[in-house]
Amino acid sequence: MPRGRRGPLGRATGRHEAWVALGALLLLLLGAPAAGWAGGALADASLQRSARSQHAERHAVQAVVTGPAAGPERFAGDPEAGAEHAARARVMASWRAPDGSPRTGEVATASPPGPAGSALRIWTDAAGLPVPPPMDGRTARTHAVLGGVGAFLLAAGCVEAGRRLIVRHLVRRRHERLDREWAATAPLWSRAGTGG
Repeated sequence: MPRGRRGPLGRATGRHEAWVALGALLLLLLGAPAAGWAGGALADASLQRSARSQHAERHAVQAVVTGPAAGPERFAGDPEAGAEHAARARVMASWRAPDGSPRTGEVATASPPGPAGSALRIWTDAAGLPVPPPMDGRTARTHAVLGGVGAFLLAAGCVEAGRRLIVRHLVRRRHERLDREWAATAPLWSRAGTGG
């Protein structure tokens, strides 16, 4: 018998399951990539804005090393910055704030610090306080790609979860219908063998 025609064993729930599978496949092929692209594009726009804002708010200034930092080394990375910014040495330094006032304090440097009196580039905010370097465009783009992949996977997972819920509901309805039909025909079968 050709496919798609109704046979004696064909049930409406089977046809519904086929339509659900086709709809889920189309959503996986078209919807999930669109969701991934849109999520990545939105994340990229937001992260690029954040990077531009950080570059506008943070200033690179020359500092002078005054000595080693007191206490043990600690993690000084910026979660928005790349991995190259994570490992940093800490030193005591002096520098001038954007308004020209002198500042002294503990700062982080990605390069090995020189001896006391050596020059060091640090980043400060408008008040002259040390801050992590601004996020670069490449790091922002990498985070946006990861966001797009996450949006794709989330959309695909939602489509599959929805498909499974609908199919479970259809199978439950099919079993309920079979139970009702069996309840109606079981007495006839049990009498057929009694000869009565």
